[in-house]
Amino acid sequence: MSVPTRTERETDLLRTETAPVRRTLPPWVPYAVLAAAIAVGGAAALAGVSAGLGAVLTVVLYAACVVTVSRLVEGPRKAKDRVVTTVVTSAFLLALVPLISVLATVISRGTARMDVEFFSFSMRGVVGEGGGVYHAITGTLMITGLATLISVPVGMLCGVYLVEYARGKLAAVITFFVDVMTGIPSIVAGLFAYALFALILGPGVRMGVMGAVALSVLMIPVVVRSTEEMLKLVPNELREAAYALAVPKWRMILKVVIPTALAGIATGVTLAIARVIGETAPLLVTVGITQSVNLNPFDGRMATLPVSAYYQYVNPGVPPDPALDRAWAAALLLIIIVMALNLVARLISRRFAPEAGG
Repeated sequence: MSVPTRTERETDLLRTETAPVRRTLPPWVPYAVLAAAIAVGGAAALAGVSAGLGAVLTVVLYAACVVTVSRLVEGPRKAKDRVVTTVVTSAFLLALVPLISVLATVISRGTARMDVEFFSFSMRGVVGEGGGVYHAITGTLMITGLATLISVPVGMLCGVYLVEYARGKLAAVITFFVDVMTGIPSIVAGLFAYALFALILGPGVRMGVMGAVALSVLMIPVVVRSTEEMLKLVPNELREAAYALAVPKWRMILKVVIPTALAGIATGVTLAIARVIGETAPLLVTVGITQSVNLNPFDGRMATLPVSAYYQYVNPGVPPDPALDRAWAAALLLIIIVMALNLVARLISRRFAPEAGG
């Protein structure tokens, strides 16, 4: 190892002393600028400007001031970074505005009817105040359960076929149609189910099983895609080890591949249920509405939470307040159910996912 000479050491020391010192803004400066911008935007709102324009003025003023100060102190490169950070943060906050507004509105207007009567009574013979959504809850659970029974076997088998068996043009065609089905409007699924049963049973028929078929059309592509992606994550070494033990392919899939990917598949199925449980348009066409409890999905109309909330809102009667309260409470219940299903999906993913390196 060569020892640096005195000249080299002096050169390095001189280079260190003459290197430009990078200056940065104190941490409190952006917050002070933001507080000043909020004050100006709030003053503009109090002066008669709308809240939206006041928010836009706040963001523009903050971005201009912080970029100017950063450019003078930190240089153009850091100033550009602060511009991008401001734009991304503003876009995130803007995306949160409708979500927070919807949640606040539904919670504030839906909690008034969250009582025992709301969950234990139907609307049979109820005019005005009182009543509940027991009939809609049972209908939603039965129709969604039937849709799950239809969708999960079909979707899982299709996903297994795409990953383990399909090759060439057939696989590409199936994948293409699965992608197309993922994006079809929900009303199209409802019209398909209605047309199918109208050809068999005649026009004007309404049954719970029709709604289940319509929802299964929306669920199947989600289950197929989640199953396909989870099966692709299974290491090929597991398949090769099973083949080395002379295990048939069908048994290898049944005993090795599917159990390994079961946590991800269950998560995908739960998210698919959460995706369709609040659908209204296909159930309006296929199931309709009734004010009584109907536990037979193969005979007559059934009530569901989204359709019940829709009819309570568009036909409130006189006085309208009790029906509107029931509609908002049904909407809040749907939000709670969807949120619970998403939490269940996360718990399944964390609890049953194979450990890294295991």
